[in-house]
Amino acid sequence: MPPPDPSLVRLLADWLPRQRWFGGKDLPIDELSIGTATELRSGDPALHHLILDVRQNGATDHYQLLLGVRRELPDRLVSSVIGRTSGDPAVTGHVYDAVHDPDLTGVLLDFMADETAVGPLRFRRAPGTGIRTGLEGLPSSAEQSNTSLIFGDAYICKLFRRLSPGVNPDLEVNLALTRRGCEHVPAVHGWIELDPGADGGGEPVTLALLSEFLRTGTDGWQLALTSVRDWFAQPAPPGPAAEPTPSDAGRAGGDFAAEAERLGAATAQVHRDLAAAFGVTWTPPEVLRDIVFGMNEQLDQVCADVPELRPHAHAIREVFDRVAAEAAPLPFQRIHGDYHLGQVMRTDAGWYLLDFEGEPARDPAARRALGHPLRDVAGMLRSFEYAARFLLAREADLPGDSADALEQRARTWAERNRAAFCDGYAAAGGPDPAAHEALVRAFEFDKAVYEVRYEARNRPAWLPVPLKSLSRLAG
Repeated sequence: MPPPDPSLVRLLADWLPRQRWFGGKDLPIDELSIGTATELRSGDPALHHLILDVRQNGATDHYQLLLGVRRELPDRLVSSVIGRTSGDPAVTGHVYDAVHDPDLTGVLLDFMADETAVGPLRFRRAPGTGIRTGLEGLPSSAEQSNTSLIFGDAYICKLFRRLSPGVNPDLEVNLALTRRGCEHVPAVHGWIELDPGADGGGEPVTLALLSEFLRTGTDGWQLALTSVRDWFAQPAPPGPAAEPTPSDAGRAGGDFAAEAERLGAATAQVHRDLAAAFGVTWTPPEVLRDIVFGMNEQLDQVCADVPELRPHAHAIREVFDRVAAEAAPLPFQRIHGDYHLGQVMRTDAGWYLLDFEGEPARDPAARRALGHPLRDVAGMLRSFEYAARFLLAREADLPGDSADALEQRARTWAERNRAAFCDGYAAAGGPDPAAHEALVRAFEFDKAVYEVRYEARNRPAWLPVPLKSLSRLAG
């Protein structure tokens, strides 16, 4: 690779912090360098694949960028421009984020179909599949930490912007479930990886994942919010002391319980397939006690930072201590790891589970670690609590009820759908949440404490959402 153009490096250092998928916005960039640069298409426009090494506060992260180069930039690409450079003959002209250029994104599909190798890049096609070519890819607006390209009504290609060492769990899990014929995940068609020789590691680094595009899919979070909005729009029951009940919610236009139950069943099926694909390990009681120790540590840390959590700490710790005292051998397996309504889609064929990367803040080993499937259940229960109170936090398009009345209506919606999800999960063969009440509550408390810290740091206006549901759970 020739020495990088200094002007390009300067342009990238200025542009990168302004991208929503860049993880180091709160820190200055100490050093930025181009780790690998691979030409995927020459001419005008040209396409280059870059790995950017970004050093911040003593740590180095790696980001991937598809760099487009054009002598003349059309108006449709102005918003994605990085700048103009002339130091390197191969990269002379307007440089921009090429995920927004359908004239170039089709190269990725072509190379995966042909299983091409270019420099350190390996384009793979899933065994037994074919890939249609000649399709243009356009970015979805729904991603935050990654970028997804949609190719017609056939494929969606997720580009992992911030790279992790080794095989990404999203590829590993989805490929295993696809091979098992799991009905509740989009089929994998291909992927892109960085040869391990390029970074000295032992495993290839996953760069992108090509999956079936769910063209009739609707995001689970949006469906739930529509249901909550419709539920709030129903007339409140008459009488000053009247409160809506779960049966009221069942008659209302905002009822979501049937979908929640089907989602619970789909979750149980995926958990069974994950157990079959990766195995189950019976862990001794000490493992659960260690997990509870970590829960208590997080609780102490967040209580020190967020005083509003402290009134609930005693009730939370009582549940943690009960789980530790009653610890017994438990079956651990691969799970989703970051499960909520934004990670599922409803299609004409049913519910699909997405994004098996695990929690983004955790290290790769932790994302692959085995866990109890009820941790995923607790994550979804937390998501129902969030959906129920989202409109309250925004104070948008709400009826004129009092704050207490609206909170009660939100609670009713959440309780009904939490129960329906658990019923569907247990009926489809998952471990019955009702039979493991303390464990589920501990997992849910742990997730809620994490949410309190996240909201306090990033969205203070949202802090009442986890605090109000904690008040109910702790009570």
